[in-house]
Amino acid sequence: MRSSLALLILGCLCSWLDFAAAADPPHVLCIMTDDLGWQDLHCQGNPVLQTPHIDGLAKDGVRFTNAYAASPVCSPTRAAMMTGLAPARLHITQHGPDGQQFWPKDRRVQPPPSKHELWHETTTLAERLKTAGYATGFFGKWHLGGDEKYWPMQHGFDVNVGGCGFGGPPTYFDPYRIPTLPPRETGEYLTDRLADETIAFLHSAKDQPMFICLWTYNPHYPFEAPDELTAHYQGKQGPGLKNPIYGGQIEATDRAIGRVLQELESLGIAEQTLVIFTSDNGGWSGATDNRPLREGKGYLYEGGLRVPLIVRWPGVTKAGTVNPTPVVSMDLTATMLDAAAVRLAENESLDGESLRPLFAGGKLKRDALYFHYPHFAFHKANRPGSAIRSGQHKLIYRYDDDSVQLFDLDHDLGETTDLADIHPDVAGNLKDRLTDWLQTTDAGLPVQRK
Repeated sequence: MRSSLALLILGCLCSWLDFAAAADPPHVLCIMTDDLGWQDLHCQGNPVLQTPHIDGLAKDGVRFTNAYAASPVCSPTRAAMMTGLAPARLHITQHGPDGQQFWPKDRRVQPPPSKHELWHETTTLAERLKTAGYATGFFGKWHLGGDEKYWPMQHGFDVNVGGCGFGGPPTYFDPYRIPTLPPRETGEYLTDRLADETIAFLHSAKDQPMFICLWTYNPHYPFEAPDELTAHYQGKQGPGLKNPIYGGQIEATDRAIGRVLQELESLGIAEQTLVIFTSDNGGWSGATDNRPLREGKGYLYEGGLRVPLIVRWPGVTKAGTVNPTPVVSMDLTATMLDAAAVRLAENESLDGESLRPLFAGGKLKRDALYFHYPHFAFHKANRPGSAIRSGQHKLIYRYDDDSVQLFDLDHDLGETTDLADIHPDVAGNLKDRLTDWLQTTDAGLPVQRK
């Protein structure tokens, strides 16, 4: 009898907790920068760049040191964040229409076709949250289809400012020539404008739960920043900084994010807001210093995949925590849905896991992360491949010559020493698991050229 009563009470308590979570869900602010490298923040160890507001967010939340973008280029990661599904499963694996502009003439393999639009058959994060009663606003870079029918307002957002098919802005200064961002004040800086628009949305929708994507164009090319911020970095080139203008772009981004975070405080809703900060891929080596990581954007090495990640979830995260667990973009989707108490249908699943267990000292269920970039990047210097990280080991498979590279990231973060011949058993196991995953996701694969 006591056992039955206890189960009844427990069941009622769980039902009440589910109701309470659904009845009073947090606001969700998802900030994603474009091409921001793993080392491009002061709190990540950069000795030159000044990012006090993002550093402050890290002090108030959890900073992940082994966070990965879903892809080493932008559009696939954006699709993964918006759906919770791996780019390989979505067949969105390139950052635009693939074509001869990316293909070396002496290539051994032909990349597979890749979608470059987020199709409507896949339910988006915004659609799920809107159905749950959220006001949804998108501000910044979308890059998931050139046709307006694929833009944010056709994927669950009530408001779209700046989102279109562009991979980068024609200019960072008004007039921007972005179809979803009308001119306002000549010379105004784009990232400041996006902060203004985000703040206006906060005021207009604050009386209901809000889901806001502030996906900045910065620090993507073109290199343009306010002169007064660029001046802070003149003559400081060296480790941590290649280009003073790039430094100005980073500081402008930090300044804009700081204004939005301050507005949460001013409105009295900071304690009811889950804030996530990350980047869509690793830093472009032509713009930033990714050391000690190898290479950068467009590569399956750590420089192309590893990104900053900070999560502040009042009442859930512990301030000033650093977490070394390997996590990936799709986990952020699952975390946001978890925070909003949005449940998937029985026949649905995501390729990510909610990070909530980590915030309570627990672990995630999976034992590996997978990546698939079967294309040549814009710089044509990479080799189409796929990768798996499990524990300390990472394996990269290259399609052009059927070869593998194996690295021990605990002892060789820069991926300087290939261990595939030294540990063939480890390499073989990881290769088999990667092959199984590619088959499970129905990933598009390159084919050998005749």
